[in-house]
Amino acid sequence: MRRRKTAIFFLVLGISLSVLAVALNVGWILLNLREVVVLVLGIIFFALIITGLILNTVFLIREIRRNEQHDAFINSVTHELKTPIASIKLYLETLKTRNVTPEKQREFYDVMLADTGRLLNTVEQVLKAGGAKEKSRLSADEVDLVKLLNECISIIRTQRNLDATVIRFTEPSEPLIAIGDEAELRTAFVNLLENAIKYSKDEPKISVRTKRTALNNRVEIFIRDNGMGIPSGDLKRIFKRFYRVTQPLPETRGTGLGLFIVKTIIERHGGRVSAQSRGEGMGSTFIVQLPIV
Repeated sequence: MRRRKTAIFFLVLGISLSVLAVALNVGWILLNLREVVVLVLGIIFFALIITGLILNTVFLIREIRRNEQHDAFINSVTHELKTPIASIKLYLETLKTRNVTPEKQREFYDVMLADTGRLLNTVEQVLKAGGAKEKSRLSADEVDLVKLLNECISIIRTQRNLDATVIRFTEPSEPLIAIGDEAELRTAFVNLLENAIKYSKDEPKISVRTKRTALNNRVEIFIRDNGMGIPSGDLKRIFKRFYRVTQPLPETRGTGLGLFIVKTIIERHGGRVSAQSRGEGMGSTFIVQLPIV
């Protein structure tokens, strides 16, 4: 809140100085119509001042927004790390201090394993985002995209304990083979499916389908959900590092790195990713385009 007030202050200051500069310049011109050379120099000097004021204001606002995003990221990561650690500690203390039946022990172990997976996922996301722009060499393996998508869907179903009807995959009648790093592509699609579930309603319905493009050497993969939707102003910005939709669901947590990692991985494979949404509450569709052989 304090930074937002600071941004508003500098914005008002910049506008006020611009108006004052215009007024002074117009008055000066009226008083010195005959001095053409000095007039031209004055106009140039005036334009430089205005440009400097505008650039200064834009820079300050961007820096404040960037700092706010970094603070939100730190808070989110702290929460994502602290919550499962506290949960694991509680279950371990319970196992240590009380006599627990074998059934309850197995239940506790399952919960702790799930929390450990959540911790590992958060750490991996931070590490991947940190090295996302590194030009490391990609594997050049043949990747069966249909098989990979089925694996990713299976991973999300297991992690979230979902019914088989929650995610529906319309499999193509022909194989879709891409060249690239299977592990990285798995990370990208798991992130997209995880987001689809995370930002959906109480009864999520996710559909996955593929479509060959007209040139027949690329494939489009559509992942559609019935979730909260994305405001039109956020559709392009959601792929930036640390950026999160302005009004996410209150109970939804995240680091703001998932879609940034997805975009980086897909672009490294010669593809691109985009998002579509008719607005808030209308669901979202993420479209991944990849070259195939």
